[in-house]
Amino acid sequence: MRRQITGGCGCGAVRFEVVEPFLSAGYCHCTRCQRRTGTASSANARAVPGSVLVVQGEDELRGWTPEGGREKIFCARCGSALFSCEPGSGIYTGVRLGAIDGDPGIRPRSRAFVAYAAPWEAIPDDGLPRFDEARPGYDEGR
Repeated sequence: MRRQITGGCGCGAVRFEVVEPFLSAGYCHCTRCQRRTGTASSANARAVPGSVLVVQGEDELRGWTPEGGREKIFCARCGSALFSCEPGSGIYTGVRLGAIDGDPGIRPRSRAFVAYAAPWEAIPDDGLPRFDEARPGYDEGR
């Protein structure tokens, strides 16, 4: 039996479902993620293209595309960071783990962009592989 993954924004205006298991997950320590989240890193999962379905509040979604980066999708009402995608595609392949209801069924397995880690918070000694830049084949946080 396939477990349903659901999530949403902080104010409840946006709700979504992920209909396939996540492919991978990791932490991103880049400056963009720090500024976007207000934390030292962002926990993100990679979704199968087409498996993230917005079931409520699609009209509340807004995007911001930093130069050279993936489009960041957030709720216009509360500002909650929800997804990332290739600019203009609307196919969400990056999902912020903090937006998931309950257990996402996956755990972060690496730490990327540690060369940019916040100086005010040490990276935990958790045994996860660390990459100064993007992990090869994994760049959904940025």
